[in-house]
Amino acid sequence: MNAPSASPDSGRHVRREDGREPLDRRLGRAVQRVTASALGPYQTAIVRIGVSLTWLLFLLRELPHRHELYGPDGPWSWEMGRQLIADNDAFTALMWSDGRLWFEIVYALAVLSAALLLVGWRTRAVSVVFMVGVLSLQNRSVFVGDGGDNVLHLLAIYLVLTRCGQVWSLDARRAAREARAAAHGEARDEASEDAHGLPPRRDVVGPLLWTVLGGFLLAATAFADVTGSVWLVVLLWVLWLGQALWWLVCRFAPGEPRTLLDVLANLAHNGALVVIMAEVCLIYATAGWYKIQGSRWQDGTALYYPLHLDYFTPWPALSDLLASSGVMVMVLTYGTVLVQVAFPFALFNRRVKNVLLVAMMLEHAGIAVLLGLPLFSLAMISADAVFLPTAFLVWLGARVGRGRDRLLSRLLPRRSGERVPEQRRTGGENTPRTLVG
Repeated sequence: MNAPSASPDSGRHVRREDGREPLDRRLGRAVQRVTASALGPYQTAIVRIGVSLTWLLFLLRELPHRHELYGPDGPWSWEMGRQLIADNDAFTALMWSDGRLWFEIVYALAVLSAALLLVGWRTRAVSVVFMVGVLSLQNRSVFVGDGGDNVLHLLAIYLVLTRCGQVWSLDARRAAREARAAAHGEARDEASEDAHGLPPRRDVVGPLLWTVLGGFLLAATAFADVTGSVWLVVLLWVLWLGQALWWLVCRFAPGEPRTLLDVLANLAHNGALVVIMAEVCLIYATAGWYKIQGSRWQDGTALYYPLHLDYFTPWPALSDLLASSGVMVMVLTYGTVLVQVAFPFALFNRRVKNVLLVAMMLEHAGIAVLLGLPLFSLAMISADAVFLPTAFLVWLGARVGRGRDRLLSRLLPRRSGERVPEQRRTGGENTPRTLVG
């Protein structure tokens, strides 16, 4: 008697009852996830906002002293900077000329790009200009700044590879408006041309902006011998050519080639997101383990000394009050080391990670108040924000949006029936959670 043949679904039922899934299916699902979408849209958006806001506030604060810090009136002269660039091979556009006019142009572009990246206008192009501004000014005078500058330096490079304008940006608002127009039959394409007798309106700002950037790249290539790092010029050319290819594909081949470019863009975004997370963990791990080796951190008195330095005591009475309690100094000293060392390991437990994340942000807020380093603290909090839960960020965005609409309704009453365009939804709220959320 022949045994009954197994049905095609029998193995599937056995796997379901066993609660285990084949390795190939798990790998396939993981590959599908990292190639089909850009993960962490809210996390990358909050990092973009925090980094650009930090740099913008720094540039505006130092506006009266910009010539002494980075310009021609600084103690670190242009010729000294040129000799240093020749040794460390760092990128800066300020080496193209030692004139005051060129410095003012670079500084103004740095301020403008920070403001535009903050609101998310043309983030792909503006993020490149933002990176060039950060590197040009910081590498011009490497002895100006603190640890927060190093964080901004790295994040400015990583943000170029991310799709950080998916939410909370003018780009997302424009995309939502175009999608809504297409849904109502008002899309600016060939169909609308036939329906209304009007030629299709195409985006001219984007190509014009990238054309201007192409001219800048030609200048950077011409001044490659004094600009510094050659690899950054090569990276800029790769980004420019990639954007040109993207525009050509979207214009003339919006099928499978567009899908392939989307996959590559998602891979670059997700890879940069992982690098940002690893960078934050590396910062805290190295800081914590180096503190353990210090005798003042071992005996619990390390916090006492900066509280008595005039340069780091903007509120002397508050610093004296905290330093007068030996128990409080010891608890904060040991707690700082414990949080920094434990955080990379806490990523394996979501609840512990969130608790330590709040502790680190409160620690940086305390540094901003007690030690007078607000921009350093804001830069670190911006980097920490990559680990904020998605549910919290969605809730925060909704609250900020309602507050904005309430304020605008009071200042600028809208006509009846007029609606404010909504942000494009990315579907991140309903997707499986990852380390960033």
